[in-house]
Order: sequence, then C-alpha cells, then structure tokens
Amino acid sequence: MHDLRRETTTLALTRRIGEWIDMRLGRNGIEPALQAGAVPYTMVRGTPVFLLITSRGTGRWIFPKGSPMKGYELWQVAAREAYEEAGIEGEVETVPIGRYRGFKGSLRTAPIEVQMFPLRVVRQLDDWPEKESRHRHWVILAEARRLLSDPQLVEMAARVHKRALQTAQPAKAAITA
Repeated sequence: MHDLRRETTTLALTRRIGEWIDMRLGRNGIEPALQAGAVPYTMVRGTPVFLLITSRGTGRWIFPKGSPMKGYELWQVAAREAYEEAGIEGEVETVPIGRYRGFKGSLRTAPIEVQMFPLRVVRQLDDWPEKESRHRHWVILAEARRLLSDPQLVEMAARVHKRALQTAQPAKAAITA
C-alpha cells in the first residue's frame, strides 16, 4: 500500500511538472501574444555597438519591445517602442531579423512571441517618454552577451552584428552618452 501511494504521488507530481513545462513552452493551447522589438545599434570605428535598456519591472537588460498598435506595421511598432523606451530614432528594417518566444509579467506566465527588427540609430535624445523609469547603456557584442539574460536576445544581437559588419557604413549622426 505504501509503494502504491508513493507511486500515485510521483505520477501526480510528474503530471504537474509536465503541465508546467507545457505552459512555459506555450503548448497549453494559449497562443503567445505577438509583440515587436527593436535591436538598436550603430557603428563606432567600424564596430557595431548596441543600445540596451533596463526593464521597468526587474531591471534586467533588454531591447525595446511592445505590443502591436492599431494602424501600425510591426516594424513601425518596433521603432515607436525604441523611441518611447530608449529615446532613440533611426532607420528600422521592415523585415525582422528573427523572432523569439518568452514570457511577460511579474510572474512570467503570459507567453509572448516577439519579432525583432534591426534599428540603426541616427539620433539619441536627452529626454524621452520613459526616461525616469529606465536606464540605457551602449555595449559591444561581448558585453551584450554578458548583460542580456535571455540567450535569444544575445542571438538577435549576434545576427545584427554579423550583418552590420558585412554592410558597414559610417554613422549619420554622433551618438552621445
């Protein structure tokens, strides 16, 4: 009887763990909410550098992202979020460099899928809508690998880095810290 109870408890625990994994991987029938993000970068002395911002909730280093807005294409949403969250303007590509899945919210339970668009920064503003709730920091790829907690964001930065080196052009405006 004792072994049967232990086996039943183990099966229940295994089932709960499986349900949790399914939820975390988006296999629970809930489609992830679509979002758009920007990978802000510019070239400094022939090297791509990236602008990271902190999230408002946890202070983790991330790239700007947000939910679709009526009347805007996803690449336009990415540019808008970059302006609001990081105080930058630039040339955004209309084709995403990739997409990743993650979770949103303080409990990280709401699944999202984010399409990421490269945004070559041409102007950095001193004042922007979310200045009081975020920090921003320019980094080279090696530092981005260290600061970004999500490996999928590191992969997006690596893709932009590789492409930027292949098509290097001088910056159109000075970027100041």
